[in-house]
Amino acid sequence: MLTLASKLKRDDGLKGSRASATASDSTRRVSVRDRLLVKEVAELEANLPCTCKVHFPDPNKLHRFQLTVTPDEGYYQGGKFQFETEVPDAYNMVPPKVRCLTRMWHPNITETGEICLSLLREHSIDGTGWAPTRTLKDVVWGLNSLFTDLLNFDDPLNLEAAEHHLRDKEDFRSKVEDYIKRYAR
Repeated sequence: MLTLASKLKRDDGLKGSRASATASDSTRRVSVRDRLLVKEVAELEANLPCTCKVHFPDPNKLHRFQLTVTPDEGYYQGGKFQFETEVPDAYNMVPPKVRCLTRMWHPNITETGEICLSLLREHSIDGTGWAPTRTLKDVVWGLNSLFTDLLNFDDPLNLEAAEHHLRDKEDFRSKVEDYIKRYAR
């Protein structure tokens, strides 16, 4: 992370002195996305929920990171859930792409990792989808909330999990706990 931030500062310093050729200038340019991410990552890290951890495998690539959510209440308490986030070049006009890497029994997350969270949709019927005013902090807080107050059985992506909860809440809880033991430790 510091490496990209230093690169941004160095590039800003070079703007005044155009001693190098145009070809080499283009190799030093930093995208709008990366400039936004430097600010957003700093804000995110300062306002991270206590149940979340962010990891950047490559500090020079802020557009790829992993999020770990360890809920401290509700059905998913005791689990450790991994998400992979990729921020596209067209960010902040389009939302980040997020996939859940941990298999779980959840009405809003499929067993293959697809996520139903309106702010991750470019276009949302309810008007709560992605907007250029949203940030990575909103995404992380939204993913964290899928385990508590945004857990939604009425508008499921995993219909089978939602119907299971409707039929038998205790058996649903038991299956969630089994998945946590098998996949989320």
